[in-house]
This record gives sequence, C-alpha cells and structure tokens, in this order.
Amino acid sequence: MHWCYIIYSPSINKFYVGETKDLELRITQHNTAFFEHSYTSRTSDWSLYVSLSCIDRAHARKVESFIKKMKSKEFIINLKGNIDMQASITNRFK
Repeated sequence: MHWCYIIYSPSINKFYVGETKDLELRITQHNTAFFEHSYTSRTSDWSLYVSLSCIDRAHARKVESFIKKMKSKEFIINLKGNIDMQASITNRFK
C-alpha cells in the first residue's frame, strides 16, 4: 500500500502534497528537516491534513500530480472530510 498525503503548516499557512509508503516516517522526516533543502525544511510544525490510500507508488504519484495540477488551496481545503471527492480522485487513476 502507498499513500498520497497532504500536510499543513500553521506557522507558514501552507500545504504540501507528497507520496510515501510510510506516512508516520515521512511526516517525521518533514518535521526534522531530513530533506535539507526541501520546501518543507522551512518549518517543523507539519501535520497530516489528508491521506489517500493508493494501490502502489505509480497510483499515488498520479493522484499527487492531479492534486498539484489543481493549484488550489480551496480545492485542498474542500478535499478534507469529503469522502466522495477523495474516492473520485483515487478511483480516477486506478
């Protein structure tokens, strides 16, 4: 199983979309600046906002790419808690 995830930082009021096999580890990596020169190394208060279960890495990357192409904070905000919208996105790329 793989995940497409969205994390949120209240200190900079920004979202980050990514994919991973291990959600817990990846969030820890973002919060400890494991990826030194990455966008998320700017702060250490990232928390999981939305996670979408995917079949494999290829599926997760397609979902991630779709969300990023939307280029919309409002889209991401609407995604949280909207199970139908989440299912529609993940099913689109199966």
